[in-house]
Amino acid sequence: MTEPSFDPGRFAGRVAFISGAGRGQGRQFAVDLAKEGADIIGFDICEDIPGASTPMATKADLEETRAAVEAAGRRMVAEQADVRDYAAVEAVLNRGLAEFGRVDIVVANAGILAGAAPFWEIGLEDWRSTVDTDLTGAWHTVRAATPAMIEGGRGGAIVMVASAGATKGFQNITHYVAAKTALVGMLKPMAAELGPHFIRVNALSPTNVNTAIYMTETNKRLFLPDNPAPTDEEYELASRPQHVIPIGWMETRDTSAALRWLVSDEARYVTGLELRVDAGVVLR
Repeated sequence: MTEPSFDPGRFAGRVAFISGAGRGQGRQFAVDLAKEGADIIGFDICEDIPGASTPMATKADLEETRAAVEAAGRRMVAEQADVRDYAAVEAVLNRGLAEFGRVDIVVANAGILAGAAPFWEIGLEDWRSTVDTDLTGAWHTVRAATPAMIEGGRGGAIVMVASAGATKGFQNITHYVAAKTALVGMLKPMAAELGPHFIRVNALSPTNVNTAIYMTETNKRLFLPDNPAPTDEEYELASRPQHVIPIGWMETRDTSAALRWLVSDEARYVTGLELRVDAGVVLR
């Protein structure tokens, strides 16, 4: 596959506010937006959440994202904050506004999966942790940034990272599917309310992505319950039948390309849309 090309002026002068920026898709979004001219306000929890299927990003991870943004020639306000804590999210946004004076792009990306089982076996704390992070955390991120976007008077773009599971209804992760489905429902009134301000609201719904949340032993056991120690190659092959395009998962650069189109002027009249980048998983 050819490497993506970048237009260094595509987002020149703009500022993006990104949750879950410490690694994975959040880091890719931050670095790629920076390569196209944006400054970044990013945050991550930088401490573990009990029951989560994978350790959370660390302070060192977040600093690595900051270094990569700076290597791309842009600036980043990088802060530790729990997306479940509205006051903490708002404080990060305010620090970014003090540094950059504006916010134009919001990416509600932070997400976890705590526990995987039939719905009646999902722990109550696992339900709360997943829904509080994946749904309420996205609302916190968007709510914190919206007044400044309206006051700026320049319009803007908001993307909430949902999941193809919002349509597909994957088994054993009801809490995750519920949260991501709610994001897709939430974008419609948000888009209607913010349209008069030229602020667009969309959702990005990927299939499996090669990130820490997907490449876990928890997921591997779901796909290969009779294999006690599957390799990544075996896992990838087991994941392929989900999709009409025969892949097990995508890379973060694939979701980043879609996100950057959604927040660009090329999509200036696209709002209220759930954009699925899913290799046809919902067609199976």
